[in-house]
Amino acid sequence: MSFDLDKINHPKVKFGKTGVLLVNLGTPDSTSWWDIRRYLKEFLSDTRVIEVNPILWQIILNLFILTFRPAKTAHAYKKIWMGRYYTKSQMSKLNKKIGSNSILVDFAMRYGNPSIKSKLDYLQKEGCEKIIIFPLYPQYAAATTATVCDEVYRNLIKMRWQPSLQTIPHYESEPLFIDALVNSIRKKILEIKWKPDLILASYHGIPKKYFTKGDPYHCYCQKTTRLMICPGFSSDCVETLEEIAIQGKESFLESGGENYDVVPCLNDNDDHIQMMEHIVKKYLIN
Repeated sequence: MSFDLDKINHPKVKFGKTGVLLVNLGTPDSTSWWDIRRYLKEFLSDTRVIEVNPILWQIILNLFILTFRPAKTAHAYKKIWMGRYYTKSQMSKLNKKIGSNSILVDFAMRYGNPSIKSKLDYLQKEGCEKIIIFPLYPQYAAATTATVCDEVYRNLIKMRWQPSLQTIPHYESEPLFIDALVNSIRKKILEIKWKPDLILASYHGIPKKYFTKGDPYHCYCQKTTRLMICPGFSSDCVETLEEIAIQGKESFLESGGENYDVVPCLNDNDDHIQMMEHIVKKYLIN
């Protein structure tokens, strides 16, 4: 079979662009019971997050956890609901710094919306022949960064015309990241009218068996703490705003503590965006 190229009315194909996709953990679409249940089902069904017998876990998940936990989680979300505010703001500010006719900056959520699939499809259709995946987890863990990669790869294998791909794996010791953390702590100390006796570093935990299987997350957390200290998230979320800022304060005061405050995550601070710009540019030139 031969084709006369002059007679083919070929559709216009966009090409020559690079996409930068920021990926955060995710959040329910709303604080409704059903939206939270849907989000928890997707999150807790990930075998990298819960490494137990999948058949047994699905029974536990569907009969017990997804029956009772959504109401409790909804109560927590309603106290601090911001949707995807900081991730959207990070995308917008980074886009102002590096976005152009040839570089598109967007964001996705690993669980919930907007999905990684929808954004990969969008960037590919917009002519992104190269995509840089930026999981917003300073310290690599299989249950965070790796599951982002899993989802990206799952969707790439369904694409007939795949873009080239680069992934930013971790940045726990990036000097600009450490500087931004230092600045956030100094700013908080200047805001309060008392001198803290102790600054406590809090990270998201993983089961010990994940560590013994070779997950480096614990080591990366230790490394960041040696260099400075850090909130375990790039953006404030239910764990930091409700569990630490609200529940943590209540427990501290009930136990006889006098003064308690929380250093916010780096969120969309200018020095955090500067760090993100610096990291992404290293991948843009490769």
